[in-house]
Amino acid sequence: MATKTDLIKKLRDKTAKVAVLGLGYVGLPLAVVFGEAGFNVIGVDPDKRKIDALGKGESYIPDVQSEAVAKLVRDGRLTATTDFSVLRDVDAVSICVPTPLRQTGDPDMSFIISAVEELSRYMHKGMVVALESTTYPGTTRELLLPKLGAEHGLTVGEDWFLAFSPERVDPGREDFTTINTPKVMGGITEACGEVATAWYEGAIKTIHKVSTAEAAEMAKLLENTFRMINIGMVNELAIMCERLGVDVWEVIDAAATKPFGFMKFTPGPGLGGHCIPIDPLYLSWKMKALNYNARFIELASEINTNMPRYVVGRLMEAMNEIGKTIKGSNILVLGVAYKPDIDDVRESPALDVIALLQKKGADVKFHDPRIARIHHEGEGWYMDSVTDMLKAVKEADAVVIVTNHREYDFREIVGAAKFVFDTRNATGKLGKFAHVERL
Repeated sequence: MATKTDLIKKLRDKTAKVAVLGLGYVGLPLAVVFGEAGFNVIGVDPDKRKIDALGKGESYIPDVQSEAVAKLVRDGRLTATTDFSVLRDVDAVSICVPTPLRQTGDPDMSFIISAVEELSRYMHKGMVVALESTTYPGTTRELLLPKLGAEHGLTVGEDWFLAFSPERVDPGREDFTTINTPKVMGGITEACGEVATAWYEGAIKTIHKVSTAEAAEMAKLLENTFRMINIGMVNELAIMCERLGVDVWEVIDAAATKPFGFMKFTPGPGLGGHCIPIDPLYLSWKMKALNYNARFIELASEINTNMPRYVVGRLMEAMNEIGKTIKGSNILVLGVAYKPDIDDVRESPALDVIALLQKKGADVKFHDPRIARIHHEGEGWYMDSVTDMLKAVKEADAVVIVTNHREYDFREIVGAAKFVFDTRNATGKLGKFAHVERL
């Protein structure tokens, strides 16, 4: 099978041209890793602002240093364009586009469909394609295979090669990044898996090959479903502990002393990010089509989705205890990123907390050292971060800690605030304060 042998040789000696479709949180780090491994990489994205930034050697992703981008651009290892016609000359294509959920709860495949339609125009013999976008089991075989292969008279596993390799990006993480996080790889055929593995192992330290694309798709959903369900469980534990008058944080710390059989998860104001709140619902949606109800997923999603409302309810009760009402109060939300030490607000529970507080009649402001402006699509409003955080803390009737960024001095914040509601146990190590309540 000359096509397979020739392509593997080009991939291993790094003479193969690589394209990455989608240059966001997943695509740009991957493009940089491929470039630093010695491949010539073309990034393709319809957003001209990203293309212009990369052309100047500037990164817009916090996990990617501008110096790394600038060096690759300078050395000719990384170029970027909005023009998909460059795909006619490439050997390997990685698709890293968003896969959100529609408001109805079903998968929005429009970004994948658009990327595949563009790629289809330039498909040719001797090409390997890897889908990285998280999706439901069967997507690679049902959606990509017919469009990219059959329509062009190309036989998969012989003339061209198709695989699924789920992204495992965790924004802000420094110990495990794109290059050293093990990569799962599942081909449509055995030959597809071999070719895609030969490609990725030239840049990423560990490749774990599975037998099918469906196994790789399901593995990614298992990872995030595991986290979603355990977070849902511990969020419900927080609700139960409050009813029982028990400190949930003390309970979790005590359970975590067991050296086996327990994994520590912590409660919070809700789930955020592009993966954990969304990916399991892809699986739930797929199973409904097969007349099966994914009960754990649905229950965990219900608990996690309701946490912003629970936080606002607890805050309302706590303010009543000190003779205040939410209506008419000045409330400051600290931190709006979906997790600490990043600038990503995708699916952040802070947006819902703010919206719910506004509906209760509160005058809400926010501060985040990494995010200057937020937009709530559902409510249609924009809001700018206050510039003087400590002044805003002193003026607020209540401070709600939603995201515990490392930049915050919580001892100083507690000392300046009239009342603090802490959803992250950020103040837990400071001791007990009459004007501080924790989730």
